[in-house]
Amino acid sequence: MEEAADRPVFYYDLGSPYAYLAAERVNRVLPVVPVWQPILLGGIWKSTGGESWALTDARASEMAQIEDRAERYGLQPIRWPRGWPGSSLTAMRAAIFAQKAGRVVAFSLAAFRQAFAGGRDLSDTDNVLIAAAACELHPNAVLKGIESRSVKEGLREATERAVERGVRGVPTVAVGDLLFWGDDRLEEAAAAL
Repeated sequence: MEEAADRPVFYYDLGSPYAYLAAERVNRVLPVVPVWQPILLGGIWKSTGGESWALTDARASEMAQIEDRAERYGLQPIRWPRGWPGSSLTAMRAAIFAQKAGRVVAFSLAAFRQAFAGGRDLSDTDNVLIAAAACELHPNAVLKGIESRSVKEGLREATERAVERGVRGVPTVAVGDLLFWGDDRLEEAAAAL
């Protein structure tokens, strides 16, 4: 999707619990509804040499921080998917498909809630299809879409554009040339608008 120059852009990956925390708040906190742009966090890390904190010694403390923030934000308690973190590739392709269908926000919120409020693993295609059905995307269309060249290329290109813009992790909100990385920086992004 082409990013509107006059609107902030919300970059996210459905496998990120910090992006989930931001997704539940971003449309309320920012004074302008942002462009929701799915990107593949693994692609960001591949380009930048980053890695997941979930695979480091910081895992337990980060998970506790996420649980505390969810409570502070008034969200449902976090239910961690079994085996998290898993691959978000299928879910992110489905998000690009939803974007092309004009349902990216509804799909993304449904998928985030499947993962972090419902404890369902988004590397399981059935869980992705449940989220798609919740926003009136037909499962067969989603299955066909996630295998299409245009969706695969769309995700790759969106991720590459994010890297070129300077995005190094998710969630990130871009306001003009300014990047605000982290769910705890939404208020700063709002102030920059």
